[in-house]
Amino acid sequence: MFIDQADITVRSGRGGDGMVHFRREKYVERGGPDGGDGGRGGDVILEVTQHTNTLFAFRNQRLYKADDGSNGGRSNRFGKSADNLVVLVPAGTVVYDAETDEVLGDLTEPGEQLTVVEGGRGGRGNARFANSRNQAPRIAEKGEPGEERNLRLELKLIADVGIVGVPNAGKSTLLSVITNAKPKIAAYPFTTLEPNLGVANLDEFTTLILADIPGLIEGAHMGVGLGHDFLRHVQRTRVLIHLLDGLAEDPIADLAQINSELALFDPELAEKPQVVAVTKFDLPDVQAIWPLLEDELQQRGYEPMVISAVAGTNVRSLLYKAAELLATAPEPETVAEMPVYRPESDPNEFKIARTSEGWQVIGAAIERAAAMTYWEYDQSIRRFQRILETLGIDKALREAGVKNGDTVIIGDHELEWED
Repeated sequence: MFIDQADITVRSGRGGDGMVHFRREKYVERGGPDGGDGGRGGDVILEVTQHTNTLFAFRNQRLYKADDGSNGGRSNRFGKSADNLVVLVPAGTVVYDAETDEVLGDLTEPGEQLTVVEGGRGGRGNARFANSRNQAPRIAEKGEPGEERNLRLELKLIADVGIVGVPNAGKSTLLSVITNAKPKIAAYPFTTLEPNLGVANLDEFTTLILADIPGLIEGAHMGVGLGHDFLRHVQRTRVLIHLLDGLAEDPIADLAQINSELALFDPELAEKPQVVAVTKFDLPDVQAIWPLLEDELQQRGYEPMVISAVAGTNVRSLLYKAAELLATAPEPETVAEMPVYRPESDPNEFKIARTSEGWQVIGAAIERAAAMTYWEYDQSIRRFQRILETLGIDKALREAGVKNGDTVIIGDHELEWED
């Protein structure tokens, strides 16, 4: 089954906790702190693979979570960092942040990678906090929490040439004749419900990758039928073969309609070079009308061809003409520069809100600091208080009117305010 859109959730691993521990050894009265650091949590990385051309694997699994880092140990032993979770996607996958619609990356080359969430760093053990004034620190950090993100994956087929036209114009028949692709073919509209890829070898030096785009109808640019799903796959192609059904009531009107739908969906599609070909030339009715169609198409600026995929008439000439246009067509631009993992907001920013439960402090840095604090150690609590002062949260709470005994909520922690 061809699946070209998927929604997934990715979650990186939490960092391992640092340890509070003191060296205990016979005849060594004051061994000093030797608590080790925690290991780093795993990242979640998307990587392009050549072994699939669909997003079908994401249909049944929606959550992808990397492992957490291991906790630090005694004797300054560091916790083991977790392995990164590599999620394989097909070439042509565009990655969006599902919440903001921001494009995070455009994965087109085999082996290309995009880190979508980074693992939390390991917490520091108490050996890291020892200094000349505090030689026996009872303080450490818990591991930094991982990140979670909702992603939307969209697959845009990577092909040199896109075959477009109204339903039943002969696109699938042409693809089946010139490549080893096996699309469904029948004598009624909308036989093709999903794009098909095929490779045509013209000669020793010329190979074309072609995509049969299911028939487009009026309003496709607004999503009528499966418009958006189909038009997405035309965007990466560099040349279009536009097939006109020789038995249609008005092939010229069909040409104008499809070109309008392409331009309304993406103005750049209207600029792609086209080879216009009238199909089904093996039929007498098409042979009779061809001189009139040729003249009218030439008046509109096209150099039309006539083909019969069934009889093989002019099929090779059609492909060579597409290859000539491809040689001079501009390279397609990727959607985004790689890699694009960039936190945009200032992590030190915060805001304070009055709720029925108390004072809510919201901010990336302070919530992360609260999650990494060992609340059972007085020195860790005093360090957290210094962070409040450094970020200006202490002053902001006082100015907002916090009083002794009020509850202050930071992340998952409820604290009692005391002057």
